Amino acid sequence: MKFTHKYGKELEKILQKAAKNPRLLHEFLQDLLSPPEYEDLAIRWQIVRQLHKNVPQRKIAKNLRVSVATVSRGSRELLNKKGGFTKMIGKKITKDIC
Repeated sequence: MKFTHKYGKELEKILQKAAKNPRLLHEFLQDLLSPPEYEDLAIRWQIVRQLHKNVPQRKIAKNLRVSVATVSRGSRELLNKKGGFTKMIGKKITKDIC
């Protein structure tokens, strides 16, 4: 567990650099993550986006084919006003995408 912070910081720096080049970022994420991991991350982001748009949790679960518990977890994370999901939802960059 003591490596998490050190390695996490390194990964964050690499992602920041890769984010400047969308193709490189895509290729890096494809290599870094297994297909199920990549899909899970994409779905988690969709859960947060839909929750932010006030889509009912059961509808999100049905649409994304995930459990209501998974959606509820995203909902709890989104309630954290200092959390990363809340901050990203409010950023201009996500408004351009979403």
